[in-house]
Amino acid sequence: MPRTVGVEEELLLVDAASGEPRALSSAVLAIAEKHAEGESAFEPELHSQQVEFATHPCATMDEVAESVRRWRTEALRHAADAGTSVAALATSPLPVSPTIGMGERYQWMAEHFGLTAQEQLTCGCHIHVSVESDEEGVAVLDRVRGWLPVLLALSGNSPFWQGQDSKYASYRSRVWGRWPSAGPVDVLGSAERYQAQVKELVSTGVLRDEGMVYFDARLSHRYPTVEVRVADVCLDPADTVLLATLVRGLVETAARQWRAGEPAPDTSTALLRVASWQAARAGLGDRLVHPRTLRPEPARDVLRDLLDHVRDALEDAGDLADAQKALALVERRGNGAQVQREILARTGSLRDTVAECVRITAG
Repeated sequence: MPRTVGVEEELLLVDAASGEPRALSSAVLAIAEKHAEGESAFEPELHSQQVEFATHPCATMDEVAESVRRWRTEALRHAADAGTSVAALATSPLPVSPTIGMGERYQWMAEHFGLTAQEQLTCGCHIHVSVESDEEGVAVLDRVRGWLPVLLALSGNSPFWQGQDSKYASYRSRVWGRWPSAGPVDVLGSAERYQAQVKELVSTGVLRDEGMVYFDARLSHRYPTVEVRVADVCLDPADTVLLATLVRGLVETAARQWRAGEPAPDTSTALLRVASWQAARAGLGDRLVHPRTLRPEPARDVLRDLLDHVRDALEDAGDLADAQKALALVERRGNGAQVQREILARTGSLRDTVAECVRITAG
């Protein structure tokens, strides 16, 4: 049986006319709760200008696509009832003064982290893939770490920050990197060592709890999954499905390597940080640090090598042909950052850029 996949997407609440973020998450969540059949898929986030939804575990990528489109559509509907709209943007193109939510956890973060928390209005995409055990999960984490910057480049969707072009494809990742536990981590080798490191981080008192261990990929503290957290929220829902497809392929490939006794690559965390910076800066528009050679190579070539790396896993799950088509589409039109910049070049307006992104969000 293929591994199940769940997707969490954070969405920006924006004014449909002005394009400016709106601090209306409480109203949107109340409406979502009212219309929910059972438990709501929507949750609050750190800032009142954003909401998050989580899909159920999906066995196929058709289910992933259906769920992502469904909950994006529901988010748009609930937001409209609250007098606002939503956009799958990883940062706000227009200037914003973020409002931190009133929950105890969020207020603690605001007090302890100051401007790092205040300015953290960013929207990511988290992909959960089921694993059989924590031991398998850590084996996967040790073997996928080199490919995570490539996923960041693919998903890059945050070129603008406070009304300016940041010159990055994923400026979100640079802002997110301000958290003390964010980013790549060392090869750990066993579940015992992984859990010991998490315990040591929390025991410093810097982090409130295990939920604040913000590794680029981690064992979920709530579900029996590996959670890949490196990506921007994707503008086009089709890119979210491609991202989920590749993540499941990476997890399955890594698990097979572990079972076959293949050692995890020993790439240093320092090199992975450099690779992540390059991915955030370049996106798909320039060279990326290749996970195998650790040298700059054209993004298109690195993406195709990623597809080759997970080819057997995708073929066994019946996902290869769709992944090839989706990747070809991204190569033609670019990632979200490239699309946003193209819209701005065409319209000359960040407000119009946001308005068009609202339309793209629903697919």
